[in-house]
Amino acid sequence: QVHLVESGGGLVQAGGSLRLSCAVSGSIFSIGAMGWYRQTPGKQRELVATISGSGGTNYADSVKGRFTILRDNVKNTVDLQMNSLKPEDTAVYYCNADLWYGGTWLPYWGQGTPVTVSS
Repeated sequence: QVHLVESGGGLVQAGGSLRLSCAVSGSIFSIGAMGWYRQTPGKQRELVATISGSGGTNYADSVKGRFTILRDNVKNTVDLQMNSLKPEDTAVYYCNADLWYGGTWLPYWGQGTPVTVSS
């Protein structure tokens, strides 16, 4: 019943920019932390950026200063603005959101959207 739908992935040249968006829909009472993660073949999924319900942010060292995570608590969306992209940023990017249900936080994930950065 709860869905996270991602958009904005694609192919971009090194040094370019891309903006990923994730919309949360369904039966929602409260959304806690939201975030973006990425994964490449042969590697575990890694944190890219997170943002708390009050707006506090956390970034992986590899993207700090280049990426910005933003959320809209009215539209129930979380975006990832990616600037100065590098080939090393190539991965499938996943959206995450913690939803409150009956006294506990439950994590939900999007389907993933691929990002390819060419050199």
